[in-house]
Amino acid sequence: MKARPVSMAAALAVVTAAALVAGCSSSSKGGSSAASGPVKLDFWGWAPGYDQVVAQFNKSHPDIQVTFDKTASGTKGGYTKMLTAAKAGNAPCLAQVGYETLPSFAAAGALEDVTKYASDAKSQFAEWTWNQVSVEGHTYGIPVDTAPMALMYRKDLFAKYGIDKPPATWDEYAADAAKVHQADPSVYLGDFGNDAYNYAGLAWQTGAKWFGTGNDQWQVSLNSADNQKVATYWQGLLDKKLLKTDPSYDPSLYKDMADGKILSDVNAVWDAPIIASSVKGGAGQWAVAPMPVWGAANPAYGNDGGSATAILKGCAHAKEATEFATWMSTDADSVSNLIKVTGIYPAATSGLSNPALSAPDAFYGNQVIYDVFKAEAPHVATSWQWGPTMTQTATDLGDGLGKAGTGGTTLPNVLADVQGKTLAGMKQQGLTVAGG
Repeated sequence: MKARPVSMAAALAVVTAAALVAGCSSSSKGGSSAASGPVKLDFWGWAPGYDQVVAQFNKSHPDIQVTFDKTASGTKGGYTKMLTAAKAGNAPCLAQVGYETLPSFAAAGALEDVTKYASDAKSQFAEWTWNQVSVEGHTYGIPVDTAPMALMYRKDLFAKYGIDKPPATWDEYAADAAKVHQADPSVYLGDFGNDAYNYAGLAWQTGAKWFGTGNDQWQVSLNSADNQKVATYWQGLLDKKLLKTDPSYDPSLYKDMADGKILSDVNAVWDAPIIASSVKGGAGQWAVAPMPVWGAANPAYGNDGGSATAILKGCAHAKEATEFATWMSTDADSVSNLIKVTGIYPAATSGLSNPALSAPDAFYGNQVIYDVFKAEAPHVATSWQWGPTMTQTATDLGDGLGKAGTGGTTLPNVLADVQGKTLAGMKQQGLTVAGG
């Protein structure tokens, strides 16, 4: 049976009401410290360094003890596991949830409303990151980080192929890609992978939108002119065979990097430590430069990621869970660890002066790589909005990116296809969507 369309406001009201009921229920089970011993909280996530943060917290908070359980990453099954547990009533209190997925969790009624516990922390975070953990004025977690993008590249191999400086614009990037591949057809300037959120960062940079709200309904615009601009650019490079097409974060990608077959990667701040740990033999030769831009006179950069520590539905100790989540994102030692090991760019304003951001990185030739991200951050648009069906949208887009990389379709066609599937999926959930 087809669901009856309801307005966006009505749908969010239902979600909020469900969350509030869950909050009352969990409070009745005990929202503060138990008399029999320390409050015990489970935390599911996958990011490196989170286990170390938990150990730091447990050492200094004997009344609240957190157990970190490492799951598969969200898109590799972690989110499905969390949602299943929330529906079954046995979810952990805490979960690592990307900003892009939090609206989907809210729509599924899988989050605990912690507004009354979190409101005092709001002033400690960049306003746009707080908006990422809130729906209709209700807060469901604490921001951890943002994810400005940059160009990670091999200095020595750029020089070998006659590239005297990293490309500052996408026109220069295309020219350098042709130059490298012409010199050696087995070598590529970069890789075109199948990660939907990396591609989202490319769209974000242009000022393109995927989702919006207005007139009490959702708007979906993945196939807009601005989005087609991005698709046409990358399709042009694919048509000329100027990019490698290893799957994103696949061992084949890092082998090609180690073998000098892929010279750079346009990715988020958190990718820097992944490359450092995954690509052996190039230590000291890698560097970080600003992401290429569309217009040098008015540079704008993309964002690929950012996550929250969310409180899941049914948490019996929502107050303590929020206390931990806030501490994790604001405590200086915790943030230092997250910068060094996880590779975050802090969402907390106090974190932006953390000494770890000024430390040289040996893998990147002792460059202070966070200087690049600091300079970019003010030029990342803060109005980007995620939709309520990102799990489906990301899956459909990732599949399409992979097919485009192998020549099975084109990126403009992928956007049109994903636009249609997203609209259908939102209507199936009973949401009112512009254009149908």
